Amino acid sequence: MQLRPPSEPDQARPVDAVDATRRATEERGAGSLRVDDLTAGDLSRIAWSGSSRHVQAVTEVLDRVSLGETEYLTVRAPDGRPVTIGGINYTEAPGVGTIFQLSTHQQLQGFGLGTRLLAAAEERIHQRGVKVARLGVEDDNPRARALYERLGYQESGRRPASWEAEREDGSLFLYETEVTELDKPLG
Repeated sequence: MQLRPPSEPDQARPVDAVDATRRATEERGAGSLRVDDLTAGDLSRIAWSGSSRHVQAVTEVLDRVSLGETEYLTVRAPDGRPVTIGGINYTEAPGVGTIFQLSTHQQLQGFGLGTRLLAAAEERIHQRGVKVARLGVEDDNPRARALYERLGYQESGRRPASWEAEREDGSLFLYETEVTELDKPLG
């Protein structure tokens, strides 16, 4: 099975959104950017976050939002384009909101946008009365793990993980790995 990337009709000027986001974070901080729900209308604007299979996986998560099982958040550039995204799954473990599929536009990493999204996700989880935020990180992503630990997440275990991924030629395969789970109690 081969998937085609979503059309990107409104991505003619993504560099402007990146530059405007950099300026906004440098002048006013990442907290000045809006965080809200990712919508189906945003899907054509998140090709930067991964392959077309990844965008399809995001679509599948959005389909579960109306059931109350998931949420999907985005930090928006000043023009409204998504520049950081991440989901929350409330069905993986009782009493836990699992944050997953975190991604920040490559040219905007290090500007505090991931931290901004995590704070918003933790607030959403807490508003639901859920007491623990959890995320998983692969061993080959020490930068992300260091960020999570700085934000108060602590190792709670390891588990196997897998998902359907896409090769450069468009073919699909099952990606299998092990992740370290990190938990943060929410007060």
